[in-house]
Amino acid sequence: MAATSRVVVVGLGPAGVDLLVPAARRALEEIPVRYVRTARHPAITELIAQGWAGDALDDHYEQSENLEDTYAKIVATLCQQAKIHGTVAYAVPGSPAVAERTVVLLHEAAVAGLIDLQVIPGVSFAEAAWVRAGIDPIATGAQVVDGRDLTASDLELGGPLLIAQCDHRLVIADVAVTLLDRYEPETAVTVLQRLGLPDESVTQVALSELVRQVEPDHLTSLLLPARRSAIGPAMIELVALTELLRRPGGCPWDAEQTHSSLTRYLLEEAYEVVEVLDQLPADAPTGSSATSGPAYAALADELGDLLYQIVFHAVLAQEAGAFDFSDVVQGVHDKLVRRHPHVFGSVEADTTAAVMTNWEQIKKAEKGSDSIVSGITPGLPALLYANKLMRKAASVGLAVDTRESALASADLALQTLRAGDDALGDLLVAAVVLARTQDSDAESVLRQWSQKYVLQFMAMEKIAKEQNLDLTKLSPTEIGDLWTKAVTTDSI
Repeated sequence: MAATSRVVVVGLGPAGVDLLVPAARRALEEIPVRYVRTARHPAITELIAQGWAGDALDDHYEQSENLEDTYAKIVATLCQQAKIHGTVAYAVPGSPAVAERTVVLLHEAAVAGLIDLQVIPGVSFAEAAWVRAGIDPIATGAQVVDGRDLTASDLELGGPLLIAQCDHRLVIADVAVTLLDRYEPETAVTVLQRLGLPDESVTQVALSELVRQVEPDHLTSLLLPARRSAIGPAMIELVALTELLRRPGGCPWDAEQTHSSLTRYLLEEAYEVVEVLDQLPADAPTGSSATSGPAYAALADELGDLLYQIVFHAVLAQEAGAFDFSDVVQGVHDKLVRRHPHVFGSVEADTTAAVMTNWEQIKKAEKGSDSIVSGITPGLPALLYANKLMRKAASVGLAVDTRESALASADLALQTLRAGDDALGDLLVAAVVLARTQDSDAESVLRQWSQKYVLQFMAMEKIAKEQNLDLTKLSPTEIGDLWTKAVTTDSI
């Protein structure tokens, strides 16, 4: 059924009536029933001074619990009045197409057949900001966001960032907290206020001083410079670089690689990451760990090498027409959402054990396997493989899960070995389970022990060198004495 009600949306521009487009001015003069989202706009002030009249909807803000409720009530009012009067004009600050939630809701009402909708464009506050700052938003990849809804994910595109609706100190404070998660405290923030008006103000303030120095009003926006460290652009550049190295005229070595030839590099880089992780304090990243230490610097480097291997394989798969890196990212994102129904759904999981049980059940359903243990990669190192087996068994209540029961299993295996029977595997598995009961894993424990042993052995070599002793010519007793001294001093 055709709608008989019409709402004409008019953009007021960012400043006075001199920035109103002619079509907008005519609509505001010719349509007798007029509404403005807010009377707090310089163009409305000037129009009223010239004898123009319209109804402001500012009271809806005071009558609603949140902004979304406010906007819904404004749209309901407009639809109702359009039904009564046939046509109503509705004026909004700036451009109707930029940061105007009510216009989005009006469009939805039009799609539903409740109203006819006409939108007359206006000059956006964003356009005034780009002109004032000398920025081409398309060339620089700039974006516009609402300060009242700013999140960390809004900061990942990397281009100049224009933050609108910074009309209150609380909004400025929330914006500053979010920005400090990605930008340095000394980052220069351009504060844009009342652009296009006689009292226009454009100043720069350090991000750390934003709350203290800025006096916001309803015509305040913030502009931040492009950010080179943004995740999105950095990943795009890495993928593009990998593709470039593969092309003719790129790197001969990169061009020759296959999935198979890169396998050993993937393993090497993964082990090098583990090696650096072992250099971090046991309580990292909490406790006494220092994020500026050499271990973290090395970790950033090794993680980059490992990431490059992942990107390389994704580029090869893209060349084969199988998938690309965006599929990899989207796939793991969707998997994490699916496997966290206690976060993104209605499933209850208040403990780590409950989370792991849900995870295994979801994983089993995804892989379409009848066995919980069939999804474990056989190529894992034996200790890691056994640890995963015990974890899977524990998820159904089979494996022992207390320190006492693990020690009892180890004692039984030792007794069996002393009796001459084969129980070495049982003893090793008991050690795996014992490590699990101590919130660790046997692979890590053995690796840490080995690293400590290396340090002690090197300390023994150092002592022998200081005493001009040849380790290969010492008796077992002499070697034992040196070892005891090395273990005691534990110095290199």
